[in-house]
Amino acid sequence: MLQHSQVKGPGIGLLGISKGGDLCISMASFLKGITATVIINGSVANVGAVLRYKDITIPPLGINQKRIKIDKSGIADIVDVLNNPLEGADRQSFIPLEKAEGHFLFIVGKDDHNWKSEFFATEASNRLQAHGKEKPAIVCYPGAGHYIEPPFSPMCSASMHVVGNPVIWGGEPKAHSVAQVDAWQKIQAFFHKHLSGKQCVTGKL
Repeated sequence: MLQHSQVKGPGIGLLGISKGGDLCISMASFLKGITATVIINGSVANVGAVLRYKDITIPPLGINQKRIKIDKSGIADIVDVLNNPLEGADRQSFIPLEKAEGHFLFIVGKDDHNWKSEFFATEASNRLQAHGKEKPAIVCYPGAGHYIEPPFSPMCSASMHVVGNPVIWGGEPKAHSVAQVDAWQKIQAFFHKHLSGKQCVTGKL
């Protein structure tokens, strides 16, 4: 990426949502030159499949499908499906983000029904600080669901999921829309600050 003509450098910024969030955390943890990483409702544990990098293997966080709740219309609520990455063998799935050299911003929808994003962001902060690293920025939005997309995108309250069922993503329309606008400003401010060294006029972080 640093060799690309449209990449200014000297660092790289990453932005990931949902599963893309834990992939970005993994990249920031293992690759050089990652200066700023934004995670929108992502996990701090590896989710879904085994992650391999050189001689490192990180197993996926365990799940328990018995914790899926199905409503009258057949839509699943999977917020409790994932195991706790702080317990037992599932601790091996925790991504070693303390190895990262850059800065983190966690965007959290407090009504996320895909997984417990606020818990993941808090544990990421705890782990970073326990290793003497900078406390990450965490911005929480009450009433916002899982997919906090760019401003004015239609809110996706439910859709099909890789689990094979339609699932609820959470969110209340007005609060979610407000979160989209504010989060986008804060994301831009974060990247301006840590990639260009310039303060963005709006969305100060």
